[in-house]
This record gives sequence, structure tokens and C-alpha cells, in this order.
Amino acid sequence: MSEDLTAVRIDKWLWAVRLFKTRSLAAQACNAGKVKRSNTSIKASTLVRVGDHLDVPTHDGLYKRHIEVTALLDKRVSAPIAMASYTDHTSEDTLKQAQEKRAEKRANRLLRKEGDQGRMTKKQMRDWKKGLHSYKKQQGEI
Repeated sequence: MSEDLTAVRIDKWLWAVRLFKTRSLAAQACNAGKVKRSNTSIKASTLVRVGDHLDVPTHDGLYKRHIEVTALLDKRVSAPIAMASYTDHTSEDTLKQAQEKRAEKRANRLLRKEGDQGRMTKKQMRDWKKGLHSYKKQQGEI
């Protein structure tokens, strides 16, 4: 943690504290109006200071974290240090709803893996055509 910093670009800080995987993803989120300070969208070049409260979307977009900046970083650091540089004030209800949505998405994903996944494979098409012709033979249409 650099003690001599008074302000850092928001995209750089979001990347340094590991809220975004790359700095360009952080900049894209800022420029798209997804990152807010005091309910106002901010650009990637906006300076963030200690004590600022930010609303930052999660990587899966299910909810927004309400974060208070407690330390300024301009370089990416290890996860424990990064987590110590902000305080998460996200409500428990929001976290619980997001957890339920994640569980539902996971269940849907597993269900799709087991069932139909859209277009048939070559083998499925051959088997389907075999079954179709055998049905026509039984009906006496061929």
C-alpha cells in the first residue's frame, strides 16, 4: 500500500484490488456507466480517494457491490492485501438473492448438459433417420 498516494484512477484501483481481472475490463465497465459514485456514473479516468463509496458490478452481473475505499493502490497486489483496501457494505439480502440466482443458473446448466442441447450431432441425426425409416416401414409407406 502506497502511503504517498492521494488519488488514483478508478480503473487502475479496481484492477489493483482484484475486482476486475484486467484493467481494460475495469475501464469498459466504467465507461459503460456500470461503476457509480454517489449514484452518478464515472469515467475510467476519474480519481478515487480514501473514503469514497462506490457501486461496482460483480463479474457475473448478478448484483452490485457497495464498497468503501479504505486504501489506495496503483499496482496489483495479493488477494489478502487487496481485500484489506476496501470495505464491502453490500446488504445480506442482496448477497442471499445472488447466491440463489447462481444456484438456479448452475442447475439449469447441468440440466442442459443432460438433455437436448440444440442442433443434433451426426450420430443423433443418423439414429433419428433410422428410427424414422423404420416407422415408415411399419406403416407400409415405403
